[in-house]
Amino acid sequence: MRLSRNELIAKLSLGEDSLLECKEVRFSGASVRGPSQNDLADELAAFANSRTGGTLLLGIDDKTRDVLGIPVDRLDLVEALVRQAVEDSIKPPLAPVIERLTLPDSLGVEHPVCRIDIAPSLFVHQSPSGYLHRVGSSKRPIPPDYLAQLFQQRSQSRVIRFDELPVVSAQCEDLDTVLLDRFYPQLSPDSNWQSKAGLVVEAEDGSLHPSVAGVLLASLNPQQFLRGAYIQAVAYAGTEVAPQGEDAMYQRDAADLTGPLDQQITAACRFVARNSRTGAVKTLEGGRIDRPQFDALALFEAITNAVAHRDYSIPGSKVRLRLFDDRLEIFSPGMLPNTMTPESLPLRQACRNELVASLLARCPVEAAAGVSHRRYIMDRRGEGVPLILSRTLELSGQLPHYRLIDNNELLLTIPSAL
Repeated sequence: MRLSRNELIAKLSLGEDSLLECKEVRFSGASVRGPSQNDLADELAAFANSRTGGTLLLGIDDKTRDVLGIPVDRLDLVEALVRQAVEDSIKPPLAPVIERLTLPDSLGVEHPVCRIDIAPSLFVHQSPSGYLHRVGSSKRPIPPDYLAQLFQQRSQSRVIRFDELPVVSAQCEDLDTVLLDRFYPQLSPDSNWQSKAGLVVEAEDGSLHPSVAGVLLASLNPQQFLRGAYIQAVAYAGTEVAPQGEDAMYQRDAADLTGPLDQQITAACRFVARNSRTGAVKTLEGGRIDRPQFDALALFEAITNAVAHRDYSIPGSKVRLRLFDDRLEIFSPGMLPNTMTPESLPLRQACRNELVASLLARCPVEAAAGVSHRRYIMDRRGEGVPLILSRTLELSGQLPHYRLIDNNELLLTIPSAL
């Protein structure tokens, strides 16, 4: 739980513990002389790897606990150092809450300080000194046996499904009432239905938080809690990506498609539709039939699969949609589950995110998606890949192609019919 200002002042008087670390900030000219970027990374990663998270206060003498402060004109410099530490020196990167506030010294004089709050993470983080966690008022290397257990608990070993884990940086109040109502059980409702549906789960300390799937389907802005949980869509002019530094000249359209997953799917279908060409085919009777560049049903299934089956445990990764004159490319983060290969996709069925898939199976297909083959987004019958292949072949005379990139990203290429 995040401490209020008064609670923080009271805690500061008692000294550092497993939840609080203090550091003085020293300057040399126009740069920060201490703490170093690596030192900050170690402290923050240790909090993230611990069960409770914690707070780092910059501008405090860590021995006497006196509030020394940070000059106002140096606060930007300090914040930039913190951001470099969490983004460049920690793997996977952290997304802390950084706050500027004032705290009183022993004489009651207020001084600016920098507060960095770190929630216990869904991941295990490595910093320059290795894998650390918080033990009392200090950071220590995580013992090998506990490190293996931590990886297992936080689902990087895939023993626990990632989409069922709690997002401790989110609160139950962050779930939108209207979005939640879609999953309300009409036949046997009870007061605990959100937990039974997997939308809300219990964290290690017993507190309730939205699950990963709950955030993805029932919060208005999943990206606030799960970086990369969106679709990056770009429509290029031509058949190749722009040369370095000339992207804007070659892009016809670009958008980050955010919001709940079902809204992302609809938005992606609309993005492709408005940036696609439409041709015409003459009939034997002398009429004309419109011929789209891509089959709408194949497109819907491809985008749905990318969003539903991607690996959300890879921080910062996103689904990428790239539209060219001669093809559509969809990049989905993560390796294929359960020993599947690109060649076996049409023949086998495996689901990485069971809870996400079950919730998408209760989300109605919006008219704006441009398809009417089913009532709900997913039907769980494993027909998606065969439909993508057959419908594209029928329209364009060519088969789509799946390719695994570096065993960490699945690329689907759908050829244009025009």
